[in-house]
Amino acid sequence: MAKTASERPDYSHFDDLLTPDERAFRDRVREFVNARVLPRIAGCWEDGTFPMEVVPGLAELGLFGHLPPVHEGLASFELERADAGIRSLVSVHAHLAQGTIQEFGTQEQRERFLPRMGRGELIGAFSLTEPAHGSDPGALEVTARPVPGGYRLDGHKRWATNGTAAGVTIVWARLVDHPDVQGATGARAIRAFLVEAGTPGFTPRAIDRKLSFRVSASSEIFFDGCVVPEANRLPGVTGLGSALKCLNEARYGIVWGVAGAATASFEEALSYSRVREQFGRPIAAFQLTQSKLASMYGAVVQSMLLALHLGRLKQRDALHHTDVSLGKLVNVRHALDVARTARTVLGGIGILDTSVSLRHAANLETELTYEGTDEVHQLILGRHLTGLDAFRG
Repeated sequence: MAKTASERPDYSHFDDLLTPDERAFRDRVREFVNARVLPRIAGCWEDGTFPMEVVPGLAELGLFGHLPPVHEGLASFELERADAGIRSLVSVHAHLAQGTIQEFGTQEQRERFLPRMGRGELIGAFSLTEPAHGSDPGALEVTARPVPGGYRLDGHKRWATNGTAAGVTIVWARLVDHPDVQGATGARAIRAFLVEAGTPGFTPRAIDRKLSFRVSASSEIFFDGCVVPEANRLPGVTGLGSALKCLNEARYGIVWGVAGAATASFEEALSYSRVREQFGRPIAAFQLTQSKLASMYGAVVQSMLLALHLGRLKQRDALHHTDVSLGKLVNVRHALDVARTARTVLGGIGILDTSVSLRHAANLETELTYEGTDEVHQLILGRHLTGLDAFRG
């Protein structure tokens, strides 16, 4: 029910704020999503699977390479207009996995992994979260102990996006019994390792029975005497701050992506309200429906303009991590409100998989929680505003 690209309204003359190159890139991604991704999404949601057949096309669009910040954001917007699971695969693969190798790896590691990852031949995953440690990753318990020629990993990770599809996973673990961490405690002892698929003792397992992010390959990972060679340790990592720097890149993509989900939901509601008749006229003619549409429209406009503003700051290397927390907090809230409200405009058909708003709302419940919960981002902003840290007593 959502409008086609040619019918899409240009909120607040948004396109006028983009360069011709940015618009052309956005349109290429949009055409791919419309032709290759959207027709598959309902079935993938029903099956709880990711459409791996679209990966070569994503690579051909250049989404697995380095993109200017606004191009990156526009791609996230278009991908999540289809489904958050599509954006999440690209985000984790390109920003968390490739970005970590590029930032903290050796030249040999970059040459060994990045070309294949850029072509989509090797998918990357990022594994930080554990069953007992989500918002407090500094307390993680997976350990890495030195053994002859490398390190032995032991423990249990959870919510590793792409885990079951990945050829290489960035694993964050607490380094113990090693000279590099003598005297280091907490987050300072955390290091990162490249674990390749098929390594003995490395067992990724799909997380099933999800009610959200069903298109995403969410995984648990078990490590039982998993030995990785010294050549697979990322030497540039010096503590949890390295992981948080990577996560900030992914959060930036969420700011744009959820605006895409909100846009798809609003457009669906607007289109349906014009053709659905009750009491002898379209429901768009009723005041309560128009009130909902106006509120949704305002939220979508605000979200898109905030995302673009952060993108321009990022281009000038002036984007602070607190700015990203603000964008993630505000835009996820806006998008969740829009998706829920859009579903009410759709009435009964809004619960069918031929509609998109309820699927987006379900995904947004995950986005309210992951890459820093709503509460965590409030505390990040609170610390910045007050100068007082409320995370620890």
